Amino acid sequence: MQRIQKGFDVFIQDGDKAVGAVRQVYLGGKPEIVIYVENAGDFVVPISAVKDVYAEKVVLNPAALSLELKQALGHAHDVEDPNV
Repeated sequence: MQRIQKGFDVFIQDGDKAVGAVRQVYLGGKPEIVIYVENAGDFVVPISAVKDVYAEKVVLNPAALSLELKQALGHAHDVEDPNV
């Protein structure tokens, strides 16, 4: 598995659109990352909720995410123009 780095895109499922990006990586006391979710802001995600990392992509395990984050992820693309 590739090492997570700031700027990697975040996905719920491989092959979907990115829902955000990694803003910080903390591997010290509490292994977690901070991700920016489009239209919702920053969320702290435990490393245990990361399903896979490759090709500068972080794929999350939806079952391991908080309800608040799941709701935010469900609306990440709400303000996009469907005509683009």
